[in-house]
Amino acid sequence: MKSQPLAAVDVWRPVMEAAGYRCQCTGSCGNEHAKSEGRCPREHDAYTSKHGHRIRLMAAPADPLTAHVKAVALPVGELRAWCPECHTAAARRARSAAPVDDAPGLFDL
Repeated sequence: MKSQPLAAVDVWRPVMEAAGYRCQCTGSCGNEHAKSEGRCPREHDAYTSKHGHRIRLMAAPADPLTAHVKAVALPVGELRAWCPECHTAAARRARSAAPVDDAPGLFDL
């Protein structure tokens, strides 16, 4: 049996079952995942070979920039299974590619 979070199991479990308890990142983290047919190979409760810690997948929005307030209210169909490494990298890449606001700069007078 796979481990489960302490809260929101009714949302988390359907997302994980649909994903086959495997991270659904297909390269949005910047890694092409070439050795695993374009999809992240990390599975829930599996051990990493490098550091020996367990992988805990999370159910998070497909768009990693979705605000936490909005993410809580999303239906199961709009969530994906993410490993923490892919989710963090995907959010970082999305933030760097997002358009910059026209806020005044430090040296604009």
